[in-house]
Amino acid sequence: MTAVVLLLRLAVGALFIFAGASKIGHAGLFAAQITAFGLVPRPLIAPMALLLPVFEVLLGGYLVLGLYTRVAAIVAGVQLAIFAGAIASAVSRGLSLSCGCFGPSDTTVTSWPEVARDLGFAVVAAFIAWRAPGMLALDRRIGNVK
Repeated sequence: MTAVVLLLRLAVGALFIFAGASKIGHAGLFAAQITAFGLVPRPLIAPMALLLPVFEVLLGGYLVLGLYTRVAAIVAGVQLAIFAGAIASAVSRGLSLSCGCFGPSDTTVTSWPEVARDLGFAVVAAFIAWRAPGMLALDRRIGNVK
């Protein structure tokens, strides 16, 4: 089971690293995508567009390294559920928006399959948290295993 957790940790971690890295340097576009959803108060949009991509890269790094794995997986799962909720809100309101998931080259638009994708990854993150830390985790090296 620890090998399965390792593989899932690497997959979800890589997903977050790629998603965050693809948005870094494109804060203006990402801010416009956040604005289009109509869910975030205006004063929070610019800081969110700047900080969320960096947070995603760091979160992905923690998962890949297996450092504070349980907490990182819980945070990832909550974040994915929030993303799913935002996309579901847009779809429910009849908005066809760029989800903003993977930077400027991402042509994915808000849809129910995108909601299902994010919820599926949230379930994977919950599994990682439940069975953390998995093989080759730094948590094992520092004695952060219960």
